[in-house]
Amino acid sequence: METTDWKRDLRERGYRLTPQRQLVLEAVDSLEHATPDGILCEVRKTAASVNISTVYRTLELLEELGLVSHAHLNHGPPTYHIADRHHHLHLVCRVCDRVIEAENAVAEPFAETLRQRFGFESDVQHFAILGRCAACTESGASGP
Repeated sequence: METTDWKRDLRERGYRLTPQRQLVLEAVDSLEHATPDGILCEVRKTAASVNISTVYRTLELLEELGLVSHAHLNHGPPTYHIADRHHHLHLVCRVCDRVIEAENAVAEPFAETLRQRFGFESDVQHFAILGRCAACTESGASGP
């Protein structure tokens, strides 16, 4: 696991690394694609008094500061990950719910088409591409 100096990163942005911020960052880092509820469960292993609104406020601040990023992998809540280590697309299997990470370069031809035809600058790492993974396609499994 890569180490990040969150204390320095926050200090450079005019904030300090509070215990709650550290716990949320550690949970996001260890869980990788985690929902706020999943992050709360992880944080409560250490600090039982932390509530969901604290997690949401902390995630919002950390995202504004560029330390975490979110993606929408399905119709549920967003999932969060450490921003500087996760520049990728999310391919989500509708059958088995597997999440495959693909480098952003895979979507560059699509992003370039959007720029050329519509003048639109896309942010592809905030959404998921839904479909079937190779294993489910091979097995003939069908999903919802």
